[in-house]
Amino acid sequence: MKLVAITYGTEGDTRPIATLCRALLDAGHEVTLLADRSTLGSARELGVPHAAFAGDIRGSLQSGIASVVDKSGVNATVKALARIANDNASSWMQQTLETAQGCDALIIAGLAAFVGLSVAERLSIPAIGAGMFPLTPTTAFPSPLLPPRRVPRWLNKLSHRLITEAVWRAFRKATNTARTEVLGLQPRRQLGSEHPMLYGISPSLLPKPADWPTNAYVCGQWVRPVHDWEPPQELRDFLASGEPPIYVGFGSMVGFDRHVLLDAIVTAVAGRRALFYPGWSGTGALQLPANFCIVGDTPHDWLFPRTSLVIHHGGSGTSHSAARAGVPSVVLAFAGDQSFWAERLHLLGVAPRTVGARQTTTHSLARAIEAAHTAEMRRCAEKLGENMRTENGLAVAVEAIQSLLRAGR
Repeated sequence: MKLVAITYGTEGDTRPIATLCRALLDAGHEVTLLADRSTLGSARELGVPHAAFAGDIRGSLQSGIASVVDKSGVNATVKALARIANDNASSWMQQTLETAQGCDALIIAGLAAFVGLSVAERLSIPAIGAGMFPLTPTTAFPSPLLPPRRVPRWLNKLSHRLITEAVWRAFRKATNTARTEVLGLQPRRQLGSEHPMLYGISPSLLPKPADWPTNAYVCGQWVRPVHDWEPPQELRDFLASGEPPIYVGFGSMVGFDRHVLLDAIVTAVAGRRALFYPGWSGTGALQLPANFCIVGDTPHDWLFPRTSLVIHHGGSGTSHSAARAGVPSVVLAFAGDQSFWAERLHLLGVAPRTVGARQTTTHSLARAIEAAHTAEMRRCAEKLGENMRTENGLAVAVEAIQSLLRAGR
């Protein structure tokens, strides 16, 4: 089969889609990935054919044009992200249309999903959604884009529909303009949601809700084991020189006062050995004590099992990788679905309950670090990790795609 996968977002959004594309290539299919240029490193490393969409999400976030960290509330987050997608809707639609000629299906994800749905409609081919957090309405939990524990249970399912409608409203005008100008399609007032959804989510972290349709799949994390990665000598020496360190990293998060947060972390770590990954926030003028080692891009699958604790932002990928490694987490959520994953890890007993990154204090962080080092939390983390390591999310996803397309013929 010939497939095109499209996504737009940070590295945490693109990496699992690139990994899925590699699995599809290994299964004998032809696949091309379209995504933001700054997030395509994983596609290059995996040998996935790819091309860059117009736009620069990293530059936009770092310049503050679309920082979702400095803002609060789901509406601000949606508007900030929609601005990037809306500015490029016509360009993405044209590129996707050209790339998808003659293909059997589109795999759609991230900020490019609305573009993908329209192109699939124009070409009369299936669209298969791919997500790293749950979008399908359910009574089991509220929308992950809302603060946990603040939605009455009886409103859970409605909250998903309300958030979906809010997101569609933010994208609708630009999407419909592009539909007309690029594809020659009529504008859409309502957003259809009948297409299948594949989730790169572990059923050990989030079991499939009983009220989800059969075409929604909780596959397992989309990650490839790292066998031959070699760490830099400095990292190798640091790991060998003492007990497993704490990992600190916030991935693609930008727009926060890094020095204030790091000062709190350094004090709360209280002299323990620690690794710090600057991510997209950069390393400029960092002065960390001798118990810290700064690391670059390092495969989580290799690094996290060598740590004692992972302090992170609560992105889906990092949350999964920490849990899969069998180590506890301390989550300092910034935006989007991060509070949802923080709550999931807490409910499973592998992370203390924490406040968001903006509300974190040295005292609250120190308490969380102590709680994460307890024997009981470590036992829970080890057990969860054992369960997750038996899952093969890529195999489940590939089989689901093949079954869906066979059934549609």
